[in-house]
Amino acid sequence: MAKQKKTQEVSAVRQAKHGWIITLLFTVLSVLWISPIFMVLLNSFKRKAYIFKHPFGISTVSITEGFEAFKDGMSRLFCSTLNYKNGLRMTHFWDCFGNSLFITVGSVVLIVLCCSMCAWYIVRVKTKGTKLMYTLCLFSMIVPFQMVMFTLSKFANMLHLSNPLGIIIVYLGFGAGLAVFMFTGFVKSISLEIEEAAMIDGCTPLQMYFRVVFPILRPTAVTVAILEAMWVWNDYLLPSLVLNINQYKTIPIAIQYLKQSHGMIDWGAMMAMLVLAILPIVIFYIVCQKYIIEGVLAGAVKG
Repeated sequence: MAKQKKTQEVSAVRQAKHGWIITLLFTVLSVLWISPIFMVLLNSFKRKAYIFKHPFGISTVSITEGFEAFKDGMSRLFCSTLNYKNGLRMTHFWDCFGNSLFITVGSVVLIVLCCSMCAWYIVRVKTKGTKLMYTLCLFSMIVPFQMVMFTLSKFANMLHLSNPLGIIIVYLGFGAGLAVFMFTGFVKSISLEIEEAAMIDGCTPLQMYFRVVFPILRPTAVTVAILEAMWVWNDYLLPSLVLNINQYKTIPIAIQYLKQSHGMIDWGAMMAMLVLAILPIVIFYIVCQKYIIEGVLAGAVKG
């Protein structure tokens, strides 16, 4: 007994010794990942000349030159909210924000609703057809987007999907693979007796789904919603291929349009619009991040 206790103490000491190394390593990696975001935020307040000369600097004026010199240097270095004003004006940001918000919300709602129902059907109705359906959903996760993007853009044009409503249907197809996979894993963990009890009480299949099954699926539904929202909101390639960008622009497309002819780029305005573009999704992720691990584990481990 004493020997076992001593072994445990030695193991704890070794873990403590290696713990600070792991902490230091992940701290350095965190700083490396955050530094580009910090640089974008910092440079969104600068003039173009200072962005290239001092991308990570705040001021080039020495503190010993006095407060007045420092204040003068700051006024030259930063252009306050001018970049934000120019960016909002040149990109018609709020119109693009409305398009991105409509597409993201519509796509996420449709993916969560349809894919959760599809996963429930696949698990409960065990036939060759449902097995094939599940296999195709998994296969869609493997196929690279580049293999289908030209065919997709052609069919989207033929079916008149080059608008915000149409691209929501396209996003449903591309987002179904991961969503069905996660929902299927979680549905397998739901006891069949619960559904049988609801059926005895007189529930129809739709009532059973919305009143019994979907509330139990909430952790996975929130996780799928977060992952799909981050993908749809930041996506550039699919809207540029499908949408009529002369009429409908999302935020990533509008920011790209700040790159003018002959390689001229208003870097200040672009940095400012990047900050406004990532801010909503970062806030959404921070608020909902506690559900991600819970939902991923529930959908991938259980069952």
